[in-house]
Amino acid sequence: MQKIIVFMQNSRFFTAMLLLLLLLSFGVVGFMTLSDYNFINALYMTVITITTVGYGEVQPLNQEAKLFTIILILSSVVIVGYVLSVVTEYILSRNNLEELKQKKMQKTIDGFSNHIIICGYGRNGKQAATKLLAHNKPFVIIEKSNDVIQKFESLDLPFVYGNANEDDILIQAGIKRAKTLITALPDDADNLFVVLSARQINENLQIISRASQETSYNKLKLAGANNVILPDRIGGDHMASLVVVPDLIEFIDNLSIVGKSDINIEEIKVEKLYNTNEIRTIKDLDLRNKTGCTVIGFKGENGEYIVNPEAEIKLVPHSKIVVLGRPEQIQKLNSLYNID
Repeated sequence: MQKIIVFMQNSRFFTAMLLLLLLLSFGVVGFMTLSDYNFINALYMTVITITTVGYGEVQPLNQEAKLFTIILILSSVVIVGYVLSVVTEYILSRNNLEELKQKKMQKTIDGFSNHIIICGYGRNGKQAATKLLAHNKPFVIIEKSNDVIQKFESLDLPFVYGNANEDDILIQAGIKRAKTLITALPDDADNLFVVLSARQINENLQIISRASQETSYNKLKLAGANNVILPDRIGGDHMASLVVVPDLIEFIDNLSIVGKSDINIEEIKVEKLYNTNEIRTIKDLDLRNKTGCTVIGFKGENGEYIVNPEAEIKLVPHSKIVVLGRPEQIQKLNSLYNID
């Protein structure tokens, strides 16, 4: 609907500009023909005539030129009036469309619950958004740069324009209803301020923060961040690992944890696998025979992780398992247990 409105407004605007150009051409040709004016004088006479300025004639007009001027004045009253109304409407409507678009966006954001907020749409923020899109997770982007916003407006991503350091902007992004906040701003001080503000507004929020300096790690944790990521350290460790254990790292890099058809690893709550009123073990589930997937990790109810857990480990409520398999095996697992 908005595209139709914009198209119609653009058509009227171009039509108005064309009529104005034809009016100017008509006046210039008329004065050059009837009064033997040169181009500059004819253009001058045309402009002062259609704008009703009336500075005076370049030279006295003959009878034919006077009749032509009368016709030009009457024509210009209609055409110039139309042009002014269209241009005014065009300017105002552009502002109204932007306001309407923002209201529609805000209405969408207000309907979100348990969503993710990404502060900053730089390199890290963009990567986070791409991953969340692949996993169909609802998220809102907070960005203060107009240039950046215009680049992803065409992608129809939900965003809030403003500084994530401001409480009002965080609230506008639905932080009180959000499940997770990812602050990926380039400056550690800004990330620290966002973490402090977010933790005060929502005590139960999971906060993941980016840090450039290792000295910022403890400060961000003390401010309330659940996880602090140091991209430079991760990058350095990854490059060194490619020297020490290149084949292992290449294998891990080829594993996919997001997407629709190429997932290799899945994290699953035990409640989705069986009725936890009667405690069962990994062996009881027999996922290997049923789906081909292998259980490679276990997270207990207290948050403790176990790599390559024993088959006799009890799958107590609020615990999770991590399974590894080929994409078709993961899909079979999800289909078997109706996991979204």
